[in-house]
Amino acid sequence: MKTTNSQLTLAQTTFTIAETSFTLPKSQTPISKSQVTTPKPQILTQTISQKSKNQKLLNTVGSYLFLTLLALLFIAPIIFMIVGSLKPDNLVLAEAGTIKAFIPTEISLQNYRDVFERVNFGRFFLNSAFTTAVIVVAGLAVNSLAGYAFARLRWRGRDLLLMVVLALMIIPFEAIAVPLFFQMAMIGWRNTYIVQILPFIANAFSIYLFYTFFIGLPKELEEAARVDGASTIRIFWEIIVPVSKSVFASVAILNFLAQWGSFLWPLMVTIDETVRPLPVAITSFQALPPLQWGDIMAFGVMMVAPILIIFLLFQKWFVQGVAATGTKG
Repeated sequence: MKTTNSQLTLAQTTFTIAETSFTLPKSQTPISKSQVTTPKPQILTQTISQKSKNQKLLNTVGSYLFLTLLALLFIAPIIFMIVGSLKPDNLVLAEAGTIKAFIPTEISLQNYRDVFERVNFGRFFLNSAFTTAVIVVAGLAVNSLAGYAFARLRWRGRDLLLMVVLALMIIPFEAIAVPLFFQMAMIGWRNTYIVQILPFIANAFSIYLFYTFFIGLPKELEEAARVDGASTIRIFWEIIVPVSKSVFASVAILNFLAQWGSFLWPLMVTIDETVRPLPVAITSFQALPPLQWGDIMAFGVMMVAPILIIFLLFQKWFVQGVAATGTKG
């Protein structure tokens, strides 16, 4: 009995010690949920928004920096050519590998005077202007009518012929240049203006641009005119053309750029200077002794100047036309 009482007393003592060891002091009482501090949603939102703004700013700065470097890369040869055309010939190559190549240290117009004295530059310029103008104007008429016929009219074989036109877009001109040359030679058109103009009036890519624009126009424009008895040609010229100025401008600029710089075909079909355009003339001018790079650069500046002027004057229409043909249809 005494042993049992001793064991009971020992157990009570152990329980008391354990209870005492697991009792938290007053300073360490449990913390309620209301006392736990958590970040406010407004602070989190502001932090995320600030990080997003910083990321957008970095992306914008990086994009502008990349585009600026890319623009400088493309414009550097033009600046070099313009500056070189204003320098004495002995400094053009002497300063070519330095930063001075892009700085007009000694300005002179002698190189431009030399070009007009050494070759008939005015004749070459008029040849290019005439052939390019005819191709652009005639091409607008022919290609717009073809694009309108494919997009708005219903006739047998339309879809098949449209596929043929689209297939012609992937064939490079160099692939048909030699057969076309022999055909023109058999007709007797070599060394004429017409041989430089006729093959380029109809253009598959121009037809496709007109087609993609016309097919997106609302049909109500034509239906109202047909009710009034208007013919197809009248509908085209009086209704379709006025609302399609942007695509006409885009096609005109693209054709102008392509034909003004055309080199291979005029080189093949022209013989003398009377019908020779500027791109072919500058190669002949470069071969004339003595070799003067300042004169060559002056020739190049005068040849490129119309392209820059035309594009700067009509860039608004060009951008609108490209955007319209890309979103319609």
